[in-house]
Amino acid sequence: MTVGKTGYFTHRDCWKHEMGAGHPECPARLDAIEDRLLVTGVADALERYEAPQASLADIELAHDRMYVASLRGLTDRLVEEQQAGGPAHAQIDTDTSINAHTWAASLRAAGAALAATDAVMAGDIENAFCSVRPPGHHATRGQAMGFCFFNNVAVAARYALERYQLRRVAVVDFDVHHGNGTEDILSGDPRALMVSIFQHPFFPYSGDVDPAPNMLNVPVPAYTKGMDVREIIEMMWMPRLEAFKPEMIFVSAGFDAHREDDMGQLGLTEQDYTWITQRIKDVARRYSKGRIVSCLEGGYMMDPLARSVEAHIRVLADL
Repeated sequence: MTVGKTGYFTHRDCWKHEMGAGHPECPARLDAIEDRLLVTGVADALERYEAPQASLADIELAHDRMYVASLRGLTDRLVEEQQAGGPAHAQIDTDTSINAHTWAASLRAAGAALAATDAVMAGDIENAFCSVRPPGHHATRGQAMGFCFFNNVAVAARYALERYQLRRVAVVDFDVHHGNGTEDILSGDPRALMVSIFQHPFFPYSGDVDPAPNMLNVPVPAYTKGMDVREIIEMMWMPRLEAFKPEMIFVSAGFDAHREDDMGQLGLTEQDYTWITQRIKDVARRYSKGRIVSCLEGGYMMDPLARSVEAHIRVLADL
């Protein structure tokens, strides 16, 4: 076993963003992951990195400048109001809000994906997992939604294309929800291929109608089980990924399709996440020099989330 071939990127700022008591997308998610990796010894095999803040220039590879400025302005106003005894949160929509720390946490989450991209491209590590929040795959070019503010994976994918002049990058999304933001940002770019599987009909009620040629969306009904998901991946994802020959793979690693996660109604287990990660890694080894950057998306029940992340990282790190 080579110690340090898988990077683990996080930052304490990612714990400070929260959206109110009882919200499922909470700081305890990262605690559960950290605790699990420590108690199983997996943490010892990882190269740990502190995530930097992403630059606004890099964020704007995937997001409109006015949107980025408006989120910054909303944060500044919230902080001013709090100093005058105002509210702790500012609502974006019914289930998404910011606190005084959301801006910094969002820059760290995207910064983790960018730093992981740099480290993987430099050959310092083969692959990486970014244990970050807020998640990103619902954030569109110009809108925060679904717990997401900056689209960490889309920012990093665009960065790899622009900064490193890669010709082909793939995004793999196995969250229970459709990554509508990633599709919005990468749709129609022939340098990017996105393959995804998601419960449908389900939030955000998209992804099933006439996607661009570089999008392979596979909507599946509630209660679809792991063996069916595996068959879909083998029959649909793998031929597209093989034909595309990506030079780097980005993963929107949402674990809310786990059968114990009541946010969705799919039936995956840790064994399925192990298998899916192995198939992604097979493609990466053949075409991408093993280069994978995986970013945490969903997963809201602490124990299955932690077990699933452990399973995912074990494959990445060859443990």
